Amino acid sequence: MADSFTAWLPLAPGQRALDVGCGPGQWTELLAQRLGAGAVSAVDPSPSFVAACRQAVPGADVQQATADALPFPDDAFDLTGASLVVHFMPDPRAGLIEMARVTRPGGEVAVTGWDLAGARAPMATLWSAFAELDLPLADETRSPGGSSADLERILTGAGLEDVDTTEFPVVVGYRDFDEWWEPYQHGVGPIGESIAALDSDERERLRKRCADRFGSGSFEIDAVGFGARGRVGA
Repeated sequence: MADSFTAWLPLAPGQRALDVGCGPGQWTELLAQRLGAGAVSAVDPSPSFVAACRQAVPGADVQQATADALPFPDDAFDLTGASLVVHFMPDPRAGLIEMARVTRPGGEVAVTGWDLAGARAPMATLWSAFAELDLPLADETRSPGGSSADLERILTGAGLEDVDTTEFPVVVGYRDFDEWWEPYQHGVGPIGESIAALDSDERERLRKRCADRFGSGSFEIDAVGFGARGRVGA
């Protein structure tokens, strides 16, 4: 997703960019490769992710902050983006308005999100396993930004102009089942919280159902994400 997103954006030397909700820094690092680390800033509400991003992208300005309270002046960036973050914002419209505030007139605000509404996200296999086992699951299909149309609506509602959307087919490869399963065990996001709420027997039933589906050895998962971008008006 991050590679496709970066290629889709009109990045050019001399620009400044901000990564909102940077996590451990995957997209921040790609921005730094295109623009230079000194031209890139990033924020995340998690101290551990801030530390990881600083380590991954030395020279970038990485701070702890949320999307709706960015620690930057008006018109500071040519591009402000959030990759796979809108879904987690308590108030996506407020987050996008704040992202537009720190972006210069004529600059762009851009976001991505998985196709949650169409059940084409990488988590869809887990959703199916929860349903087959009749286990309680937080419904992500109605989450903000879970469709191309909803991403467009959020950007337009935040006052961005000339909003454009695209679709990103993604193939995610794994060495084995354990590599796929392990990240979901940290209670992160709705799916992680749903797994954490299971008792040990339920969690083992879920793990076995998914392991049986993927088998042994390496495998790939096809997923679809969306990108949306809009221009900040004068």
